[in-house]
Amino acid sequence: MSYLYELAARIETSTLGVAIAESHFAYPAIEGVHLIGLAISVGLIFLIDLRLMGLLLTRLPLEDVVRQLRRWVLGGFAATFVSGLLLFWSSAARMLESPAFAFKMLFILLAGLNALWFELVIARRHAPPALKVGLPFAFRCAGFASLTLWTLTLVCGRLIPYIPQWPGFGTSP
Repeated sequence: MSYLYELAARIETSTLGVAIAESHFAYPAIEGVHLIGLAISVGLIFLIDLRLMGLLLTRLPLEDVVRQLRRWVLGGFAATFVSGLLLFWSSAARMLESPAFAFKMLFILLAGLNALWFELVIARRHAPPALKVGLPFAFRCAGFASLTLWTLTLVCGRLIPYIPQWPGFGTSP
């Protein structure tokens, strides 16, 4: 853990890390891009998840909903990923101390695995039924898991400033 912490401290104190952290405009602008990317990607994923669960857009075929939203979701993720990396760069060591950040990363990983499982296994095993027919139970479960994991990711992201260190964790060297 100390090697990882030392690497994070070097990243944070790099020229780019310091420039972002100390800029009056860079950090807020990057954070704004991060939030817009989240709103687009996760907001649209919520629409897809609610469709998978049979709670929204039930008159539209699932394939049409996913096809229409996929490029926007991926674009939002690209903006979120790049801006998130830059935000991490400016406070890497502090992020490693935060349990909220660790759980956020865990939930992102689990949400990604859920999406991968859905795309590679569930969607291939069960062809989506025609319009106005309920989706298979596996689709509903995948939608519920995604909705839950992305909600937990957002909550943990918001908790990072409020839970800056693991309980009992000393100040960083």
